Amino acid sequence: MNQAQNATTVLSTSPNDRMWAMLCHLGTLATFFPFANVILPLLIWSMKKEDSPFINDQGKEALNFQITIMIGYAICIPLFFLFIGIPLIAALGIYHIVFSIVAAIKSNEGLAYRYPFALRLIS
Repeated sequence: MNQAQNATTVLSTSPNDRMWAMLCHLGTLATFFPFANVILPLLIWSMKKEDSPFINDQGKEALNFQITIMIGYAICIPLFFLFIGIPLIAALGIYHIVFSIVAAIKSNEGLAYRYPFALRLIS
């Protein structure tokens, strides 16, 4: 799947909407506090989802991605004992950082970004 399939143009977004959508994606990088990568996008989304369909869409996308990442980390932790968890958690961490930044940039440009792999639990 290429980048053109991951992002679709949204025509009516204000700079303020784009900023809040970007913050939903960037808030996911706050992994130095336990569960902050889920709590920050959840707070932004719950406060701003009524203001704009774009913020609502990107907030749900950021939350779905973070839930998927948390499940991935939970799977990798027991695999540490088999030594396969170490490279898997490193790869997952890189994937997490890179795609969160890409999503933030795309949403700041007014594009509704879709992560290449994320469980769609919140719709």
